[in-house]
Amino acid sequence: MSEPEDVKTGPPHLSGGSPGAYLRLLRANPRYRRFWFASVISQAGDWFNYIAIFVLLTRMTGSGEAVSWFLIAKFLPSALLGPLAGVVADRFRRKTILVTCDLARGALVLCYLLAGRLELAWLIYLLAFAQESLWTFSHPARQASVPDLCRPDELNVANGLSGSTWSMMLAMGAALGGFVTAIFGWQTAILIDAASFLVSAWLLLGVILPAAPVRGRGPLSLARLVGLSDLVEGFRYVQAHPRVRALLVVKSGWALSGGILVMLTVFGEQVFADGGRGGLSGVLYSMRGLGAAVGPILAWRLFGDSRQGMRRAIGLAFFISSAAYLLFSQAPTILLAALCVFAGHIGGAIQWVFSTTLLQRTVEARFRGRVFAAEMTLLTLVLSLSSWLTGLALDAGVDPRTIVLCLSLLFLLPGIGWLLYLRRLATARA
Repeated sequence: MSEPEDVKTGPPHLSGGSPGAYLRLLRANPRYRRFWFASVISQAGDWFNYIAIFVLLTRMTGSGEAVSWFLIAKFLPSALLGPLAGVVADRFRRKTILVTCDLARGALVLCYLLAGRLELAWLIYLLAFAQESLWTFSHPARQASVPDLCRPDELNVANGLSGSTWSMMLAMGAALGGFVTAIFGWQTAILIDAASFLVSAWLLLGVILPAAPVRGRGPLSLARLVGLSDLVEGFRYVQAHPRVRALLVVKSGWALSGGILVMLTVFGEQVFADGGRGGLSGVLYSMRGLGAAVGPILAWRLFGDSRQGMRRAIGLAFFISSAAYLLFSQAPTILLAALCVFAGHIGGAIQWVFSTTLLQRTVEARFRGRVFAAEMTLLTLVLSLSSWLTGLALDAGVDPRTIVLCLSLLFLLPGIGWLLYLRRLATARA
């Protein structure tokens, strides 16, 4: 079977490396504008939630492993439910999935108030698992919807905008979340998160999205009813397309060092603060967001919007993250540590945005949900394992700086692997 190339025709008319292109896209495409704004609102609320729960668990338990278990509870649903979520995204109306998940999450996050009042850490983990289960169903539906809202030549800009605004919401949401949690209490941050989901659902109700892709009926069977035949079909599609397979493992390659996310909290609350109230964690997460906002724009300017250029940038991104977190592990002050986080997530954003763009430009519409769900399943499996091992190392008394040093070196493994893959592609074209 021939390898899929970009589904678009003709050269892109908008450059992902031009910030002005973002404004032109939002002005010219009202459907995507409303869709994008809904995600901005819910993402900002999410980071209020993260900082509030980080601070709450630190106060309740004083354990690095407690934060790790919270992150694991957030990661596991994608690993367990991702395949089913992909089938749902390709079988049912994606707008209905998105609105339903937002409404359910708005109600669910309010239950954190009860868990915190009763000081039940296990209930916090359970709620995090349930909340992320709903996100697991919304994510592939959202990613698969973008090509339906944008022209093919707008995809680069749409994904660049999505990545940059996610990053800015992380920066603003983390900073404001730390401020609100410290001044008004973690309960206020939870209420803001719940409200953000309701606003997002209202905005999505006004977005016009096409119905689910038409599917062949075929004979009625148990495998078709439970989605097994859909999973097999999706697996065969990925197996037949090596370039899709390679892109699927980009994010999980970065996740080998995913324990870094645990260490941002540890450095903010313990290494650089004595009984801090969340503000320094917010600083580090804000710099993570700012770096992620800048990364794709710089990379598009340096490497261009072509598939070959984005593939080269993905390889470089792993080495940028490795060098930045190597320096972070030895940073003597919060200021220098924040600058290292900024640089490290320039690399992280490049591989995230570019792999997403390449998949959307390559994968057929009827397979998009399953492909993005498979990608997220791999990512969360690796991320959960990395976070768990990081938490164990912390509670075993390993110095936090030594842990970050080891995690920074792990970035080199997928970076070298990607360079070897690019060399094989170049040989095949020669």
